[in-house]
Amino acid sequence: MSENKIPYKIYLTEDEVPKAWYNLRADMKNKPAPLLNPGTLKPLTAEELTPIFCEELVKQELDENTAYIEIPQEIRDFYRMFRPSPLVRAYCLEEKLKTPAKIYYKFEGNNTSGSHKLNSAIAQAYYAKKQGLKGVTTETGAGQWGTALSMACSYFDLDCKVYMVKVSYEQKPFRREVMRTYGASVVPSPSETTEVGRKILSEFPGTGGSLGCAISEAVEVATKSEGYRYVLGSVLNQVLLHQSVIGLEAKAALDKYGVKPDIIIGCAGGGSNLGGLIAPFMGEKLRGEADYRIIAIEPASCPSFTRGTFAYDFCDTGMICPLAKMYTLGSSFMPSPNHAGGLRFHGMSSTLSQLYHDGLMEARSVEQTSVFEAAEQFARVEGILPAPESSHAIRAAIDEALKCKETGEEKTILFGLTGTGYFDLVAYEKFHNGEMSDYIPTDEDIAASIAKLPKVEG
Repeated sequence: MSENKIPYKIYLTEDEVPKAWYNLRADMKNKPAPLLNPGTLKPLTAEELTPIFCEELVKQELDENTAYIEIPQEIRDFYRMFRPSPLVRAYCLEEKLKTPAKIYYKFEGNNTSGSHKLNSAIAQAYYAKKQGLKGVTTETGAGQWGTALSMACSYFDLDCKVYMVKVSYEQKPFRREVMRTYGASVVPSPSETTEVGRKILSEFPGTGGSLGCAISEAVEVATKSEGYRYVLGSVLNQVLLHQSVIGLEAKAALDKYGVKPDIIIGCAGGGSNLGGLIAPFMGEKLRGEADYRIIAIEPASCPSFTRGTFAYDFCDTGMICPLAKMYTLGSSFMPSPNHAGGLRFHGMSSTLSQLYHDGLMEARSVEQTSVFEAAEQFARVEGILPAPESSHAIRAAIDEALKCKETGEEKTILFGLTGTGYFDLVAYEKFHNGEMSDYIPTDEDIAASIAKLPKVEG
């Protein structure tokens, strides 16, 4: 099909929307290392995980062999409210950049939660309801996950307790109010409401918190409250599984027009949107069916991939959660209060960490002011105000397109636009007022945190 027949927005029909999630681990030769019990340092069993997670989610977390897992009809019915999401050809951006590159982005912000997080939130709430639970607890950084989970829990009449990273709680009061509108209780973390929160506050007085802190508090409350389980919005294998609908839809839309991307770019915090976007493409790469250049983009202020260590570490600051082998800055690392709250996690998905360690994908870090320059440029020509997290991918996509301009190469670029930035206007204000700074941790900062990694062989 000729290029001029490719529409600005490519939609799948309802019949073309994925009916099964794709489990990337099934095609990995080197499987991600297992989660470890922090007490025994032995691989966690399903029995040990069920007091924390829903039973069906535990099965998905531990399943490394089933390539496709059917999406329950109730979840597919809910997906119909906002799926399929559009794959957009960025014609206007291409024109402004004067690049021969062809740029596509998968837009996940066309739902009330404003991001891709609803893909997994509704699945986790569904399994909690199916198990007969009263409610769930969770953490949230920038607020997208908390918003999505609040909406999902409201749909299934579940109680929802959200621990929101304190700096984001203060920066984004309106995001907090959306969660409360859906019936969730929202607590700034670290807080005085939990033992681990009080411990963190005594060690780091005045801290703005981190995702690691909020995870610790949410897990404590879940394990001490009858009828509750903890749910997580990123990092875990089950979350990457649910988010695979992003990549499956993107690939199906591109295939309809015979388009094959050369470069696939996603922002990386814990790994949910990156893992979801790249899943089917990485699957082809692992099976030897095709090759793609896959790039993870992270903030220079929290550079897990590019400056972290591949080792077992706690997923939370309070050191009460299982140990995961991942690229990490150390669970005691406290990132600066930048404006990409969803990317302020000290570690990275074990699945993505293994793929990166095996050389199957690249990673680079970008500074905050450069990210907002790209966000503004994109907003002015494509008509969408992007979330700060997504704008990391935009920055890299623009940079790659400009390289094509220099070389004359006609590469096809695909990136993930995971959400909108309408609750991030304080950050945009600081950028426009020249009040935004670029904080990059020193080698000494990172080394001090890495030195505290648990002593685990392997």
